[in-house]
Amino acid sequence: MGILIVDDSPDQQLLLKTVLNKAGHQDLLIADSASSAYDHLGINQAQTNGQAPAIDLILMDFLMPGIDGVAATQRIKSLENLRDIPVIVVTAKTALGDLQAAFAAGAMDFITKPVNSVELLARVNSALMLKKEMDCRKTREMELRRSNAELQQALREVKVLKGLVPICASCKKIRNDQGFWQQLEEYIQQHSEAEFSHGLCTPCIKKHYPGVYPD
Repeated sequence: MGILIVDDSPDQQLLLKTVLNKAGHQDLLIADSASSAYDHLGINQAQTNGQAPAIDLILMDFLMPGIDGVAATQRIKSLENLRDIPVIVVTAKTALGDLQAAFAAGAMDFITKPVNSVELLARVNSALMLKKEMDCRKTREMELRRSNAELQQALREVKVLKGLVPICASCKKIRNDQGFWQQLEEYIQQHSEAEFSHGLCTPCIKKHYPGVYPD
């Protein structure tokens, strides 16, 4: 699963990358600013398909030149195709107001600097498990919506006979909506899913073939 590390410090980038690599996380992307992170996420590009990038977690530095981590998180979470990506803020600022601002922007968790490798991996694994569950839920919801759409389409295509049907009392032909007389079985086949297997009932056999059944 892809992890985007956003930090303006090369040393911090190297630390995070090394710890994650050793734990088996190989699909890592590095951004040294919020603007660079936007490039990885496709925010600075014209988005035409609305698809989320192959990033499952963002480790966001709190303090960065220009756009800080709180503003960057808020921007990411404002976009529908990105808002499900978990964001963990990595910060040396532990004041209650700073953490509240990060959570208000949409961050799901925080890691304090200097980073402890055990804490980092625990929080990263927890966030990735959450993202995996969210992806599974979204897939199930999409499948349910698709199945429901197919069912609704099938229901719309079902042909049902109802109302007053004009039928000849003698030949049993039915007058259709265009005013023409049709054979009974032809009309029913056009207005339902029924199929016919022709045969003769006993009274008709006696009528048309009197020698078959003795009186």
